[in-house]
Amino acid sequence: MRFRKYHALGNDYIVMGPIVTGPREEGWEPTRELVRTICHRNYGLGSDGILWGAESAPGEPFGLRIFNPDGSEAEMSGNGVRIFARYLADAQRVGTGEAFRIETRGGVVTAVVCDGGRRVEVDMGRVSFASEAIPVVGWPRDVVNERMTIDGRELAFTAATIGNPHCVIVLDEMSEAVARRLGPAIETHQNFPRRTNVQFMRVRDRGNIEIEIWERGAGYTLASGSSSCAAAAVAHRLGMVDRAVTVHMPGGEIGIEIGEGYAVRMSGPVTRVADGELHAEAFGCGIDSKALY
Repeated sequence: MRFRKYHALGNDYIVMGPIVTGPREEGWEPTRELVRTICHRNYGLGSDGILWGAESAPGEPFGLRIFNPDGSEAEMSGNGVRIFARYLADAQRVGTGEAFRIETRGGVVTAVVCDGGRRVEVDMGRVSFASEAIPVVGWPRDVVNERMTIDGRELAFTAATIGNPHCVIVLDEMSEAVARRLGPAIETHQNFPRRTNVQFMRVRDRGNIEIEIWERGAGYTLASGSSSCAAAAVAHRLGMVDRAVTVHMPGGEIGIEIGEGYAVRMSGPVTRVADGELHAEAFGCGIDSKALY
C-alpha cells in the first residue's frame, strides 16, 4: 500500500487510503490492529496517527478519517487536517491559494494551502465550552474554571470542544514531565466519558501562550493544532489573551485568530517527509498486538 508521510511541528502523520492508492489497491481497511502496527515506531512506519483519505465527488468535501496510534478513531486533528490539505495540494487535487473543504467526524473545515505548501490555514469552526457537546458529565453548563483532584493535587480546568474534547489546565510551571505524569489520569478521568486531550498552559502575555500536550490515544505530543485552538480559546474565555494568539509548543508555533462566537482560524507549517510503499509482510511478523501499546 502506498503512503506519504508528513509532520506538522514534529507531530507526524501517515496519509493513506483510497485517495492515495487509487483503485489498484483494494481490500485494505483501517482496522485497529492495522493502525497500531503501522504507527508503531519499531514494527511499523512509526507515526502519531494515520490520515485515511477518501475520494470526493466534484464540489463535495474531501473525506478524512483520523486514527490515533492506539487504533482508536479521533473526531478531529488540527495538525492532521493541515497535513491532509498539504497532501491534496502536493497530489494536485487542489491548487495553492484555493479554499476547499475537508469533512471529518468532528465536522467540516475549510483549508487554504499557502506559500507553496509550507503553510496551511484552516477555518476550524467554533469552540464550545458546553458540557453536553464536549462531553463532560453532570448538569448542562459551560465547563469553565472547575476543579478536579489528580495525584493528590487540586487543579482548576476548563473544558472545550472543537470537534474533539479538550481539558485545559493553567499552570505557572509546566514541563514534559508534568504532562507525562498528570496527562494519563486526566485523559481517562471519570469527568470525560469519551476521554479527553489535555493541555497544560502558561500565559506569557496578551498575545502568547505556551502549552504541553497529552493527546488522547497518542500520549505526549510535540505539537497539536486542535490543542492550540482549544487552549487559545480557553485563555481568551478566561480573559487572559486577546483575539490573536501565538501558541508555543515544544515542536514550534501555531497562529490562532479567535473570531465572534469563538470561531477559530489556525495557521501553521507542514513538512513533507517521505513517499513509500508499505509491504504486507509488516503484518505477518508474528508479534503479539497487545505488546504494541
